Amino acid sequence: QVQLVESGGGLVQAGGSLRLSCVVPGRTFSNYAMGWFRQAPGKEREFVAAISWSGLIRYYADSVKGRFTISRDNAKNTVYLQMNSLKPEETAVYLCAGGSSRYAALPASDYNVWGQGTQVTVSS
Repeated sequence: QVQLVESGGGLVQAGGSLRLSCVVPGRTFSNYAMGWFRQAPGKEREFVAAISWSGLIRYYADSVKGRFTISRDNAKNTVYLQMNSLKPEETAVYLCAGGSSRYAALPASDYNVWGQGTQVTVSS
């Protein structure tokens, strides 16, 4: 069973930045799309961003467009999420997800491997 390992979460003030990383050991990383989701307490899991196997296709939730950037380094089996201008309402556990195909997708059902998540807390 592949385990995704997220890092980079923490406490940041509103308007600040964080960079999340997700390492995918033991999988042919470059063959699969990757995604980031987030889940706040008492709320459903929410799509944040996705990137295709090649990195050429990227999707973002409307709420993060222009502030977040998803990228990947296939040589390092790592996907990143650069988050700028963070808002308190974006406090959540951020989860990395491995897609079941090469193609970037929004639905969580299109991802078959998940990390444990990393906590991001944005203070006002």
